[in-house]
Amino acid sequence: MSRTINDAPLTTREARKRLAPGLYWRSVDTEIHVGYRKGKRAGVWLVRWRNGTGYRQAAVGPADDVIGIGNLDYRAAVKDALDQVAAARIEAKALADGPQQTVRLAVEAYIESRNARASRRVGRPVRSDAAHRLERYVIGRSKHGQRKAVAAAPISEIALHKLTERNLIDWRESVSVGLKATAVQRLVSDFKAALNSAYERNRDRLPPALPSIVKSGLKAALVDEDEMVSLARENQILSDAQISDLIRATHEVDAEHDWDGDLFRLIVVMAATGARFSQVARLRVLDVQTGAGRLMVPASRKGRGGRGGVTPVPVGRDVLDALAPILSGRSKNAPLLERWRYAQKPGTIRWHRERRQAWETPSEIVRFWGEIRERVGLPDVVPYAFRHSSIVRGIRANLPLRLVAAIHDTSVMMIERHYARFIADGLDMLAARAIVPLVPEMGSGNDRLAVA
Repeated sequence: MSRTINDAPLTTREARKRLAPGLYWRSVDTEIHVGYRKGKRAGVWLVRWRNGTGYRQAAVGPADDVIGIGNLDYRAAVKDALDQVAAARIEAKALADGPQQTVRLAVEAYIESRNARASRRVGRPVRSDAAHRLERYVIGRSKHGQRKAVAAAPISEIALHKLTERNLIDWRESVSVGLKATAVQRLVSDFKAALNSAYERNRDRLPPALPSIVKSGLKAALVDEDEMVSLARENQILSDAQISDLIRATHEVDAEHDWDGDLFRLIVVMAATGARFSQVARLRVLDVQTGAGRLMVPASRKGRGGRGGVTPVPVGRDVLDALAPILSGRSKNAPLLERWRYAQKPGTIRWHRERRQAWETPSEIVRFWGEIRERVGLPDVVPYAFRHSSIVRGIRANLPLRLVAAIHDTSVMMIERHYARFIADGLDMLAARAIVPLVPEMGSGNDRLAVA
């Protein structure tokens, strides 16, 4: 039961002047009281609130009995008192069950879940890209072998219930130095997901405003249009001839390194579909529909929950012919694209082919991709250029943007954001086709058409 008190006249400076020195209380609500301790010269504000079976008490600040910087009138004292009580209750709630939740604990839990998900996908223990990013820029890491130690960011030790927008803004500004905009966005997305995940797990112990704080503190930074970094860099939009050269070089590298066509077929499918590596790696034998001339590409695993379904992507006869050798005699549910795994013979330094299994990560082609692109004189091109080029090819063919987006498992908004220039070029071409001659040929001399 709350304490019954007689409210003292504390709301004005004149009312407080008439009080004798001592301690006075006034109710703010049933369990919170604002206090005023009057001394010989001036007074101070206090607050007390229900805490279990008793009360807790804390100082608020000096009263405005004497006008001065930092002195509080009654309204300001009540506001500060309520803020103190709210913060104290949040603190108590955060410490009620188990250890205090910090940014570090939130990130570590998220890294563990991402690593587990990545490991399930490839069938062996691996570390996710998110783990590397968040360790480097948030929670730090210790020295291991040739890997240097990285100090943790100051934000990592802040308790989640004390996290502010300013903390997040300062962190974002610190990591933005020297990083490309796209790299910053990937890092911010991982960090935001880690904090939101921690809130979902500890909703009863954290302030309801935390998701809003995270959203506002980590929102996309506004930059000048000239400073924006487009995902579709100009030097990553390849011509059909350049793509053919890359595929030809891949065939040569494949043969030289005894890949038995595995590397060649992987690159052919990536170039033909514009799909992400993770989608191509999950293709199955049954996804090749030779009669219909298409591949049924699995949906990406972006976003929550992992979307199911497939997207039909038309491909040419040349692509189907390249895949024909790995279709016959295999289970319909077997991975379409596989590669050899090597193992070291016991007691020797010799390696032998042990088994075939699906491709797992893009890192498996890094070394050979460097050799391929050097052969064709494109030292800066990345495998993702096949996707950029496929999207631009669809735009230039004047396909509806909704169709281009559907084929490439993305959104119209993303295409408009990153390929706007190519869309404008396509619209100019369409508009040019609508131009018809309007002015008839004139006769010689001073003949002119009469204008009505």
